[in-house]
Amino acid sequence: MSVGTDISLNEVLKKYFGFTSFKGNQELIIKNVLAGKDTFVLMPTGGGKSLCYQLPSLILDGTAVVISPLIALMKNQVDSMRSFSEDDGVAHFLNSSLTKSQINQVKTDVIDGKTRLLYVAPESLTKDENINFLKQVRVSFYAVDEAHCISEWGHDFRPEYRRIRPIINKIGKAPIIALTATATPKVQHDIQKNLEMLDANVFKSSFRRENLYYEVRQKKNATKEIIKYIRNNQGKSGIIYCLSRRKVEELAETLKVNGVKALPYHAGMDAATRTENQDKFLMEDIDVIVATIAFGMGIDKPDVRFVIHYDIPKSLEGYYQETGRAGRDGGEGICIAFYSYKDIQKLEKFMQGKPVAEQEIGKQLLLETVSYAESSVCRPKQLLNYFGEEMTENCDNCDNCLNPKKLFEGKDDIVKVLNTVIAVREKFKTDHIANILAGVKTQAIKSYKHHHLDEFGSGDDHDVKFWNAVIRQALIAKFLQKEIENYGLLKMEERGLKYLETPYSFLLAEDHDYPDTEDEDIIVNTQAGSGAVDEELFKILKDLRKQISKKLKVPPFVIFQDPSLEDMAIQYPTNFEELQNISGVGAGKAKRYGKEFIELIAKYVEEKEIIRPQDMIVKSVVNKSGLKVYIIQSIDRKIPLDDIADAKGISMNQLLDEVEAIVNSGTKLNLDYYINCVMDSEHQQDIYEYFREEAETESIEDAVNELGEDEYSIEDIRLMRIKFISELGN
Repeated sequence: MSVGTDISLNEVLKKYFGFTSFKGNQELIIKNVLAGKDTFVLMPTGGGKSLCYQLPSLILDGTAVVISPLIALMKNQVDSMRSFSEDDGVAHFLNSSLTKSQINQVKTDVIDGKTRLLYVAPESLTKDENINFLKQVRVSFYAVDEAHCISEWGHDFRPEYRRIRPIINKIGKAPIIALTATATPKVQHDIQKNLEMLDANVFKSSFRRENLYYEVRQKKNATKEIIKYIRNNQGKSGIIYCLSRRKVEELAETLKVNGVKALPYHAGMDAATRTENQDKFLMEDIDVIVATIAFGMGIDKPDVRFVIHYDIPKSLEGYYQETGRAGRDGGEGICIAFYSYKDIQKLEKFMQGKPVAEQEIGKQLLLETVSYAESSVCRPKQLLNYFGEEMTENCDNCDNCLNPKKLFEGKDDIVKVLNTVIAVREKFKTDHIANILAGVKTQAIKSYKHHHLDEFGSGDDHDVKFWNAVIRQALIAKFLQKEIENYGLLKMEERGLKYLETPYSFLLAEDHDYPDTEDEDIIVNTQAGSGAVDEELFKILKDLRKQISKKLKVPPFVIFQDPSLEDMAIQYPTNFEELQNISGVGAGKAKRYGKEFIELIAKYVEEKEIIRPQDMIVKSVVNKSGLKVYIIQSIDRKIPLDDIADAKGISMNQLLDEVEAIVNSGTKLNLDYYINCVMDSEHQQDIYEYFREEAETESIEDAVNELGEDEYSIEDIRLMRIKFISELGN
């Protein structure tokens, strides 16, 4: 599987993944990994993080070790990786879900050099037996996926992630690539410090996802609103997040009663049911999954069309990660959150009894969420600001942009905020500054004697909520920043100091008053879809994909993703060469899954009398004898028949047709190496003796009737008939 250095990255990308160009920073990141340098990747969900370590693993010698937090995610990624290759050994995972014999198979493939990617759970990585095993392996590099799990300020902190670096030092040092879809500057610093990669090259991709529509609604009749929305979007895939397990069960049941194909998912369910429900969602047997945040990390379902938060989440990192699961294929992605301040109070109560430091972190993260929910600022602009990215233009694709609030002159208010931050020597947080301006004598203000400041009560014509909103907009304008080390302390930016020297007109938006949205329609501006797609063919291709996925027991998108099917419904490929020119279809995928698709498209083109652009091109005649030569040479090299069929993109039946034709024409073939693997000697003898002693004709049907279909498969009988004719007839 290893790729020579003389082949360009683009050629490798096309060969294995079917894409003709890289997205965003992917190429720069991959070159950095190939150069053996530590790499930090900050890329939004759907930006193509996985490719940043998958592609180098195919090029570099050895095995890349990917540390990943969820078993479901690993299985998903391994299935996806195998779909790009002809050898299932190319990717494996090592975790508690495997049996002893499966673990032995994984270790054998790794030691034999077959495995380019090995996914390991952090818990498995700490086991001595696995550390000792990995010491024997040539590790090309380590990839730490979902790296925000390292930081207590991240939305999914896991203590075992803190132990990754010491274990890497035990196994043997190699370059590290850390990847995350959500990291504030504080979380990024934590990750790099803990992994001892402060000198790593950092690649930040824009967090802007233009196809996502963001909306926050008042939490009034939320269940009714959700049912109404789903009914207006029949057949579309969606995720609904709730904070409690009880609410998950209750809402899933309500949706089912109302005719929605929905199932629950939360950590309190047994593992088998959880996996089954997740698979039904991935396989499109249901449309909606109702879940706690236990669901979804790294779940690679590209066509989720909506993500609804029944409860506002605990942090903006979590919120951004969860909404990022919508529209990963670039199509429609609707993100709706229901907000009630009562939910925030409930979350604050949950924090009581936890260590003080943890409470402080939780409170700060919650404050950011409240700011986001109540804000009148363009929502993507606010999210990007939170992750340390500046966005100058409004998105024109969120509720705040499509239904803007009244603007007012805010120059004097901004000046008051900046002067107050300076007056307290940049050592306090947002709520403290807002209380000073509104003239609220809190315990903290009295203890620091801040009620004696000139700024105290200078804005008492407005309440604390108003001043919070002004501070929020000053942060977005980069007049202020929140310090990384002491999370939340307001610090002056150079831009803010200049503004104080020469203040200018600055328009502020009034905050939301949350009108009742019960009868409002959702306004969506999306860039999904293309007018050139043959919708009828696209639907037929999706149905075929679903049939094949059920038969192979893999999610539909592992076979071909929606953009690939759309491209097929534009280009009408009717042979393997044309199929490999489809977006996202490489040689491996074409061979593994393409046959039924091109047959269906060819039939459709003929029935509909469609004139394709490529029909104007003169085609060369296929040399059928080339296939026979390939089969004979492969059998001489003892390559398993199913591998030969896969390599040529034909079914086992078609391969046996070809083999029978070769043998019938007088060529002798020795299939013992394959037959001995799939049939025991008694089984072989019974069929062989039937053809030698009882058969009156070479008919397979007669043989099945005589031998019994329950015990002898048609494939077994055909193989033994080939052996019989080859040995006795040739």
